[in-house]
Amino acid sequence: MRKANRENLTRKAFLKLGLAGGVALALPFGSSGCSSSDQTGALLRSSVPLPEPFSVPLPVPPVLKPMRTDANVDYYELTQREARAEILPGLDTTVWGYNGIFPGPTIEAQTGRRVVVLQRNELPVPTVVHLHGGVTSPESDGYPTDLILPTDGSFDGHEGHGGIPMGRVERGTKEYVYPMDQPAATLWYHDHRIDFTGPQVYKGLAGFHIVRDEVEDNLSLPKGEKDVPLMICDRAFDEDSSFLYPSVDPSLRDEPGVEDDFMEGVLADTILVNGAPWPFMEVSNTMYRLRFLNASNARRYELELDPPASGGDSFIQVGSDVGLLGAPVSHERIPIAPAERFDVVVDFSEYPVGTEVTLKNRIGEGSSAQLMRFRVVRAEREDSSVPDKLDEVELIDPDSATETRRFRFHRGTCRGGRGG
Repeated sequence: MRKANRENLTRKAFLKLGLAGGVALALPFGSSGCSSSDQTGALLRSSVPLPEPFSVPLPVPPVLKPMRTDANVDYYELTQREARAEILPGLDTTVWGYNGIFPGPTIEAQTGRRVVVLQRNELPVPTVVHLHGGVTSPESDGYPTDLILPTDGSFDGHEGHGGIPMGRVERGTKEYVYPMDQPAATLWYHDHRIDFTGPQVYKGLAGFHIVRDEVEDNLSLPKGEKDVPLMICDRAFDEDSSFLYPSVDPSLRDEPGVEDDFMEGVLADTILVNGAPWPFMEVSNTMYRLRFLNASNARRYELELDPPASGGDSFIQVGSDVGLLGAPVSHERIPIAPAERFDVVVDFSEYPVGTEVTLKNRIGEGSSAQLMRFRVVRAEREDSSVPDKLDEVELIDPDSATETRRFRFHRGTCRGGRGG
């Protein structure tokens, strides 16, 4: 692979985190927001022509069916494998995907029903699976050294890991057990291999895991096809339409790390939503629940609708990383950091049929300034609503803290080399 085409956009040495006004109220458990003033990372440009925005329909990841069920457990199987996908129109891109697709299939779980997932690794490198946001026991948490080695016997577990002691290493398959002893929430699963998490997620190893419960089921929030997961990420494409990532070792087998210019993150020039570049979605003039996930390597977004809703703020937030809020919170804009989730309701009755509404990134420039478009194409009867109360949420009182600690983060050279 050629040397990465880059444009350095770094303005600060480290990621500046903060909560924009009002968002702190919507994140009662201390989930991080993000600064809207600047980005950390370097820009990676594609070497192939990119499509016109809003020319590709939005795909929705399929819901995975259990292989079997019993009284309290649902059993699933996923195979991590290489496949070809038409991400850019007319071009094929090699992805590493769960069941060979990107994003992977969505798992829909129910609180109180245990989920068991058998993961099979048919890729040429080790993998690890982490359920991000899951309340999970250590053996199934996806610790970075708990590797699933390839089925073909090509790895002993230490190549590329600098002799670091490995954890619970298994060959070919691993069973992950998730108790689902947690409230309804939008989670996601992704690769977590030590030293290689960034590039392996970039190649496609990510998918939604949605938890539902009786509290949420009894609310009148939008359901069915009007409950839409939206995985937002940025990618760059090489001359052969493959994913372009500045790895020191593009095979991801031996030396970890990225080229020096990208030590603070990779910002790519193509915005994908559910694996499609700047897609469009046809909607009715009713409410939709949108489950935003930022699955980017480093890029942060500040989401807004253009034109904005005429009746007030565009977004009604009903959930965060940890599940339903106690009460809905309205936002004109939403800042969202990598790995963060926001569940919002958008009321498209604010727009006449025939209107096109663009989801924009207020802190983006050029191709990253817009993400997708909604086309209000039909009138329907509204059968959803957002209640004033969503759930019982116990707020943590800062005055109850018994100790205050301060953490200072900095970047340095670690044993084994180049980080990233």
